[in-house]
Amino acid sequence: MRQENIRNFCIIAHIDHGKSTLADRLLERTGTVQSREMKNQLLDSLSLERERGITIKLVPVRMDYTSPDGKKWVLNLIDTPGHVDFAYEVSRSLAACEGALLVVDASQGVEAQTVANAYQAVEQGLEILPVINKIDLPSAREENAKQEIQDVVGLDASDAVLASAKDGRGIDEILERVVQRIPAPEGDAGAPLQALVFDSVYDNYHGVISYVRVVNGVIREGQNVLFMQTGSVYSVEEVGVFRPGFTPVEQLGPGEVGYIAASIKTLAEAPVGDTITEAARPAARPLPGYRKVKSVVFCGFYPVERDNYPQLREALEKLCLNDAAVTFEPETSVALGFGFRCGFLGMLHMEVVRERLSGEYGVELVATAPNVVYEVVTPSGAVIEAHRPSDFPDAGEIEEVREPYIKLSVFLPSEFVGKVMQLVQDRRGVYKSMDYLTPERVRLIYEMPLSEFIIDFHDKLKSQTRGYASLDYEFIGLRASDLVRVDVLVNGEAADAFSFICHREQAYHRGHAAVTKLKALIPSQLFEVPIQASLGKRVIVRVNVKALRKDVLAKCYGGDITRKRKLLEKQKEGKKRMKQIGKVSIPQEAFLAFMQVEGDGK
Repeated sequence: MRQENIRNFCIIAHIDHGKSTLADRLLERTGTVQSREMKNQLLDSLSLERERGITIKLVPVRMDYTSPDGKKWVLNLIDTPGHVDFAYEVSRSLAACEGALLVVDASQGVEAQTVANAYQAVEQGLEILPVINKIDLPSAREENAKQEIQDVVGLDASDAVLASAKDGRGIDEILERVVQRIPAPEGDAGAPLQALVFDSVYDNYHGVISYVRVVNGVIREGQNVLFMQTGSVYSVEEVGVFRPGFTPVEQLGPGEVGYIAASIKTLAEAPVGDTITEAARPAARPLPGYRKVKSVVFCGFYPVERDNYPQLREALEKLCLNDAAVTFEPETSVALGFGFRCGFLGMLHMEVVRERLSGEYGVELVATAPNVVYEVVTPSGAVIEAHRPSDFPDAGEIEEVREPYIKLSVFLPSEFVGKVMQLVQDRRGVYKSMDYLTPERVRLIYEMPLSEFIIDFHDKLKSQTRGYASLDYEFIGLRASDLVRVDVLVNGEAADAFSFICHREQAYHRGHAAVTKLKALIPSQLFEVPIQASLGKRVIVRVNVKALRKDVLAKCYGGDITRKRKLLEKQKEGKKRMKQIGKVSIPQEAFLAFMQVEGDGK
């Protein structure tokens, strides 16, 4: 195919605005998939994607299109996720394209991820084509949606395509706009090979399969290629394109999107963002890759059965081949044994990985409550990364504690503004701005600690706004905060598994909640057990688990009162001695319930 007849584009939108359904209609209209093979959300290949109705992985597909004037085109489409946690998938898609369809729901208008994805596309210099989708709905407001695109995103939407991915309206017009407005890819077939790796998957027969966008040169079967970042050299065993399955071809030229298989064993040898070049005639410099994604939410994964630790390790290694944003390292827990501390890009990302480990790899696991990483500065100027409360030094050795902050954008109906502002401020949010996009829709911008966001903020926001609010956030760095470590002591001994980090103002309330919960979880002993929350040496909350009472007088059915007193005094001495030497055995169920973990597959 001639280079000027190739068009590379992706679909970007907020979650549930109809990206995958629009991709289905484009595949049908171009004849890429036969009607008998067609099913809803065809490109969502993961079972979890189909079950939840969301896109998790970017998916490329190649379509052949013949325009009304008889001209033939090759269209490379990439369907992208819409949730903020998968923004890294969107950024990788944009780097492989020259244009993007910005899809906006006609009934809901511009939402948080619409703006975030549009700004990413503008930064990459892409041609953006606005599409107003779902015009078949009775609540559709096409003109309002156009106005919001112009006011909020800053794009001219006066000639935006009005479409319905459900009934096929506007599909022909979208295809014509793509071939007329999106520029052809640039590149020189005679130059040394330069191909960008924008994604990869693991196959049991071929090893790591790299998804590539060729910028210069040609890549073909049998060619020896060099991965410039790692220095690894491989012989290409198969070159192909996505239709939408793997379809081998003779070669890929400049501007084309496809895949290569070269018996690569690990992702470390062919990382996403690397540049592939010819080993015999290498390019002078690599292509600009991607910023390394940084995990912001962490939690521990532990096998339910401790013997399944190797199985969990193997499952995590395989999953990381398909999702390079997951990080993991071994760790141990007093309560749960051997496991892994895993890093994610957000709460949904964490939930998706946990469900994939359970559903696709058959691993039964428990996950600890999510947390973030803090930076602790000591008086000597040393900086300690604190992944867990036990990493915090004593209060006298702390000069400053820094915690990660995010910039939060919330789009919501104006009637809920007061409730949402109260919710964010209760989570230590700092107000930045409020814009009325229309008399009925508002955008609020706050800065808030990530630790206050990750637990249940999204659920609370949805319940406060009856599901109408949408949000987007971005990591903006670390800031100094008055944070303290609250230790929980059971019978005078510190229990590390129950310690936590919080703001000093919340220490009493969080400590009281923790010891009250533990009081209900720890079974009664033969002696009274004190449970305390402390800041350093100072106890701030205390509750007692009452002792089990044995009725030693049951056998005294008569006789002198002195005999009864003698037995009670003997019991009292025994309890006193037991309290001094007794140990409290905390069952594993108490650890799991306290940390709000969930066992999969039970």
